[in-house]
Amino acid sequence: MFQVQVADQPSLDELESATNLIYQSMPPTPQYRWPLLEARVGITVWVKHENHTPTGAFKVRGGLVYLEELCRIGDKPSGVVSATRGNHGQSVGFAARHFGIPATVVVPHGNSVEKNAAMRALGVEVIEEGHDFQAAAEIADAIAIDRGWHRFPSFHPLLVRGVGTYALELFRAVPDLDSVYVPVGMGSGLCGVIAARDALGLRTKVVAVVSERAPAFALSYDQGRVISHEVTTRVADGMACRTPVEAALSIARHGAER
Repeated sequence: MFQVQVADQPSLDELESATNLIYQSMPPTPQYRWPLLEARVGITVWVKHENHTPTGAFKVRGGLVYLEELCRIGDKPSGVVSATRGNHGQSVGFAARHFGIPATVVVPHGNSVEKNAAMRALGVEVIEEGHDFQAAAEIADAIAIDRGWHRFPSFHPLLVRGVGTYALELFRAVPDLDSVYVPVGMGSGLCGVIAARDALGLRTKVVAVVSERAPAFALSYDQGRVISHEVTTRVADGMACRTPVEAALSIARHGAER
């Protein structure tokens, strides 16, 4: 199993190095103000458009950084296995194709047909098993052991380093933000925003946002410990977390306003 000694949060130098790596595969994404949105909420609003990445989501950044480090230290795997509701799986597929590594991704039953198709278009073997993400993750664990492939995690400091580059772009483009609202699934995006803010020495408040039908992360944040909770959302499937990652929760409790 791949292990790398890294700090809890990436440094500014590490974020900048990750940015340079990522820009070999994609340009920076834009951030725009939308007048109708601002009129509705009554304040200035900037939207960071990570839907402009090659996979349509921020997670592609983390996959590239994670696998590049794996290959750099001479531990290029014969294959990678992961679990996802879609966006992480596309990140795995994009990075695996970039480095010439076969990839298998387990998704829960009833997963987005469009996201499954997008993963397959990247060359990913998609296996539909389990009733939710956590169940799919357990199946991915078993497949990785059976095949002797690398188990690509859903949360890892290197993933945070990669996805934190979108926040670095945002904060450098708009450094005087009062608050940033970040949707939360497993927490890499949230932790990346916290890392970039801290690396730049900003005082911007970071607010974690969960689906009301997937409240496990919010409940865990409030209680100060990992709490599992049933997921019933069918719309915000990328935020459908039943059991938070303890490391992500710890970073959030120290760095998020709420």
